Amino acid sequence: MALLLHIPTQIRTILIAVITVVTLLGIMFRPWKTNEAQIALLGAAALLLLGLITPQQAFVTLISDWNTFFFFLGMMSISALAEVAGLFDWLAFQAARYSGHSARRLFFNTFLLGTVISMFLSNDATALILTPIVYTLVTRLRLPILPFLFACTFIADTASFLLPVSNPINIIVTSRFPLDLWTFLRLLFIPSLLVIGINIGIFFLLYRKQLNGQFDLKRLPSSEESIRHKAYFRYVCGALIIISIAYIIAAATQFPLSLVALGGAIILLIGALTWKQITLPDLNKQLSWSIFGFIAGMFIVVQALESTGLTTQFGGLLLHLSGNTPFGAVMVGTFGSALGTNLINNVPMAVVLTSSLQSIQHSPLAVQHGFIAATIFGCDLGPNLTTVGSLATVLWLLILRQRNLDVSGWDYFKIGIITTPIMLIVGALAIWLLL
Repeated sequence: MALLLHIPTQIRTILIAVITVVTLLGIMFRPWKTNEAQIALLGAAALLLLGLITPQQAFVTLISDWNTFFFFLGMMSISALAEVAGLFDWLAFQAARYSGHSARRLFFNTFLLGTVISMFLSNDATALILTPIVYTLVTRLRLPILPFLFACTFIADTASFLLPVSNPINIIVTSRFPLDLWTFLRLLFIPSLLVIGINIGIFFLLYRKQLNGQFDLKRLPSSEESIRHKAYFRYVCGALIIISIAYIIAAATQFPLSLVALGGAIILLIGALTWKQITLPDLNKQLSWSIFGFIAGMFIVVQALESTGLTTQFGGLLLHLSGNTPFGAVMVGTFGSALGTNLINNVPMAVVLTSSLQSIQHSPLAVQHGFIAATIFGCDLGPNLTTVGSLATVLWLLILRQRNLDVSGWDYFKIGIITTPIMLIVGALAIWLLL
């Protein structure tokens, strides 16, 4: 039951703003090692208990964002079920096989593999699945570990705006500001290819001395050993091709991508259960359920903030700073969102921005598209600057710590500050030229 029922508007606005700021700071610093989901849910609970948002409003907010929740559920399930089939181990072996015993070529193939996984299964899948596989691969081949592991986390975000399904952030933004597939690709596909090329080029320069060696492929188990059940493996490969085609058709027709993801997950699950490759309890353990609490809490907090009119004012400020021009929209949107993601993580930043940008709906179409594309671009790529910017990087760090590898925030920042600003500038200019 709410503690405060009748609160003057000014005090209500101040209370909501304070709770929002405290929640965002909590996500940034994570006191007492509290995870992001707990902090976001505590912020939402405080708003509900104080009567600053009603249970009905919170319920409507969560229901209206069903597309985001179902997309996360579908994509995590697809990734987990494909991993059960041994698909990613098999792909890693193929990457090594076609490297001609060259460490440099394997490094390039790691980027290509990460690009493909991010493109169709999202950046979180790349961090969660590719990282441990590449770690095992390079340790068996006795190659330097860190260059390959940095390639995994950077390409996860760098390739995460090739398609609408490549990053959950894209779904959060396009759920509020629908973009047809052609417009999405026209504005973001070429910039994505450019920044992927820059990422690879800079990494080759940074690690050129460590990548001079050769490796012996005999140190790896055969590709057949990675396939745990041949019939299920073939079933997964065929199903993923169908799902990928369905994604493209759904994006082109603006059909909810979450339903495609859920449908694909169900198809894979039927196969896994039929061939007894997984049980429902085992699948449940492989899904990161806390992400749903994190997103739900942030949606409620931002909905309360939106009701105060502060996000509208923030959107007006962004519009003013942009000069209501396409160039200004792209630059303000890109660097504003990139900065925000490194302060409070890209999920809450995307939620705040999509709420704030409601005020751009009366601007010229080029300005609207500039802000939307720049928000996606900045929230997807910006997190490559620090370790706190995206969920994919957080997952990557956890996987490394489980293997007694500790990459500090400073070590990550030293790579990010060399790579990310260049990619942001080139990508933003490309988006502006394509408007």
